[in-house]
Amino acid sequence: MGEVSQKVMEHSYIERPRYFCSFGGALSTLEALPETIPVLHAAGGCAGSIAWGQNGGSGLQVGGYCGGLAVPSSNVGEREVIFGGSDRLIREIRHTLDIMEGRLFVVITSCVTEMIGDDVQAVVQEIQGEHKHPDAELVFARTGGFKGNSYYGYDLVMSAIVSQYVRKPVETKKGRVNVLGIVPYMDSFWRGNLEGVRRTLELLDLEVNTFFTVDDSLESLRDSGSAELTIVVSDLYGIETAKCYQERFGIPYISLSLPIGAVASARLLRETRAALNLEVDVEAIIERENRKFYRYLEPLVDLYFDADLQRYAVVIADVNYAVGVTRFLYDDLGWIPVLTQFTDMLNKEQQTAFAEKLISPTGQKPLTVFDTNASEAGRYLLGLYPKRETDLYVDSLSPAFVVGSSLERDLALKIGAPHLSVSFPVANRAVLNRGYTGFSGGLTLAEDLLSAAVAAR
Repeated sequence: MGEVSQKVMEHSYIERPRYFCSFGGALSTLEALPETIPVLHAAGGCAGSIAWGQNGGSGLQVGGYCGGLAVPSSNVGEREVIFGGSDRLIREIRHTLDIMEGRLFVVITSCVTEMIGDDVQAVVQEIQGEHKHPDAELVFARTGGFKGNSYYGYDLVMSAIVSQYVRKPVETKKGRVNVLGIVPYMDSFWRGNLEGVRRTLELLDLEVNTFFTVDDSLESLRDSGSAELTIVVSDLYGIETAKCYQERFGIPYISLSLPIGAVASARLLRETRAALNLEVDVEAIIERENRKFYRYLEPLVDLYFDADLQRYAVVIADVNYAVGVTRFLYDDLGWIPVLTQFTDMLNKEQQTAFAEKLISPTGQKPLTVFDTNASEAGRYLLGLYPKRETDLYVDSLSPAFVVGSSLERDLALKIGAPHLSVSFPVANRAVLNRGYTGFSGGLTLAEDLLSAAVAAR
């Protein structure tokens, strides 16, 4: 493989976007919270567009109680754009409180209602003062779609909930931690990934708030201000919410890359132990988990080399998977990533920091590209492996593997490589509770990758 370097490409457009607007991200986040009812102050059609986009990109996950096309909405039209939509929103909130069964009702705003300037805070305060629904809490978040993408919408709505709903604790509870950074539905494997992080942290005898899984409750969210630490398992998503916890409750936070596999999980355990100053033999725990991890991989070793299952990898994904998968391929599976393309919109400082995270312990690194236009990946690969028909003795991207979204299937077919969808949109897999985090999640990812490689032979 030739020399690799960091490249940054800038475009004035986004081709085949891999996220919704911030309003869509906020809605998806609320649909994942237990006993939570989103109330949309938006034009008719917003919820439907998001629902079908989510269905097509989140591993067939859409709908549920008060999700998908069953979301309460003010459905503002031309009249409200001209004269204001506050009255319509008041009626919608009152009807929703009367009809829907929930304990937390969150009003979120769209582009249209942000631009016409409706005072949503005043509306919420008016209804809060009526005291007709003492068992229900009502909060609001300004999530106009033009504010950013769906990952930013996750932080907007979670920060609003932390500020308005999470109660101030009497005291900090020793050993309780909050986990942020895995965005529901935008990470198609969010349920399994949150469970994998929780299982890993529970090795340290911690009480773990993951908020969105079937084992979480709204009460754990309400009491999350008593946590001793916030752990953000992302280099980007969830950090603003963690800062909100820190500002309101004084809870410190740490941020790590998505922990996929043995090496990253060990890092999570070590950094959490250090942050909490735990009196626990973390190295003994890591040694025990590593022994199990590699014992599972051991029977594959002979076939791994004989069948040429080590691959040159192309990774095209959001920040969480771009870093987490690339490092897993280096550190745990022994593959050689040659190209990692980040599909998020990132500033120069973030680009430099993320590129450094991809350097292997031996100093090897993939060509690192920051480009929302994923169709450019073929051009980047051509720069690494130019076509020279008359020269038999040239570097070749073979055997190769493409890890990305379902949009990368065409690229994989073009270069004759197997393909696995892990990053949004995942339109060619059905996902229930599968996850790739933690020690066991790394084994699951290895299994999926090797299965795809063998099936493509």
